[in-house]
Amino acid sequence: MYSKKTNLINASGLHARPASEFVALAKTFESKVTVQKLEDETALPANAKSIIKILAQGISVGTLIEIAAEGPDEQEAVEKLFELVESGFGED
Repeated sequence: MYSKKTNLINASGLHARPASEFVALAKTFESKVTVQKLEDETALPANAKSIIKILAQGISVGTLIEIAAEGPDEQEAVEKLFELVESGFGED
């Protein structure tokens, strides 16, 4: 398993459009990919390939998340998703 932590920087959080981008990218990898809201101790890792699971996390700006993957392309999956989050999904 490979994982990285980051804070969500885009002002609107992980709402429908950025969540769709995140899920679409996650689906390009063979590995099992999850995202977890770390500031909520009751939050469980959510399947990053499910838009419903991602939106249910309620991830807003400034939220610390962990992106994790397990499988043959786990490192590439985490790094690419990390880059997407760090880019702010192209939002200002």
